[in-house]
Amino acid sequence: MNLSLLAENLTNPALLFFILGITAVLIKSDLEIPSNSSRFISLYLLFAIGFKGGQELSHEHMNGEILWSMGFGVLLSALIPLASFFLLRIKLNVSDAAATAAAYGSVSAVTFVTAISFLEFHKVHSDGHMVAIMALMESPAIIVGLILLTIFRKEKQGKFEFGSILKHALTNGSVVLILGSLFIGFLADAKQAEDIKPFTNELFKGFLAIFLLDMGISSGKKLKSFFAYGWFPIVFALVIPLINGIITAYASIWVTPDIGNRFIFAVLAASASYIAVPAAMKISAPEANPGLFLPMALAITFPMNITIGFPIYYSIIQ
Repeated sequence: MNLSLLAENLTNPALLFFILGITAVLIKSDLEIPSNSSRFISLYLLFAIGFKGGQELSHEHMNGEILWSMGFGVLLSALIPLASFFLLRIKLNVSDAAATAAAYGSVSAVTFVTAISFLEFHKVHSDGHMVAIMALMESPAIIVGLILLTIFRKEKQGKFEFGSILKHALTNGSVVLILGSLFIGFLADAKQAEDIKPFTNELFKGFLAIFLLDMGISSGKKLKSFFAYGWFPIVFALVIPLINGIITAYASIWVTPDIGNRFIFAVLAASASYIAVPAAMKISAPEANPGLFLPMALAITFPMNITIGFPIYYSIIQ
């Protein structure tokens, strides 16, 4: 079953467009996405993710477990990039370490959807508010990544003020957009929100495919630099997410007794973002190398979770 899930997701059109982007570079094609279009698509993806998460959250009846779950998700999304950054700094520069740490602190929507399929196969239910928690976990990792990036940049200059750094991270365009969209989605009238649903939902996968095509082109141009990093990023992308998922599978018992929700938490902690974080870093830290953290997330962590991670997390929780 795990192999069929792996095959199904590796034949996802969006992921295949990422491969097409890399292939275009390898065959020396002149295929290119205009920079203005690329920036618009990045902003669109952040907007759609935030708005859909806010809509999901607005449909839930708040109780203590949901609030605890939201807090737990945000805490995971802040602690994982913090720990990852200092580990990554052993081999990587500040920009690449911050972007990669943010990617591993954030979450993968495709891995989340695959986890839901896994639960359905095992006839296990998970609550709807987990979709909102997935959206909530996008921005803390980006904020932490930007704070770390700014601190260590300033440290080289010999001075920094934490207040101004925090303000810069919170007022960053990508963070404002995803949090603002989440808030608007939560407040928006359900009937009126239906009017823009075709834009936020039905067009999402198409824009995602073009975005990953662009990311594939960017990664392909820097593919040699990925292998130049040696074994370190490969081992990190295999081992650290697995550790994060296992720890979260155990720790989530303190948040919720629900097997499905605990499994989703473990998967979210173990996944790595290749949509929101690359979109944010393309705007906020263009010097960070997408040819490093995108192959790590897509080519290593994603299949590892589906083939090895899911059964381990599920067995622990059971």
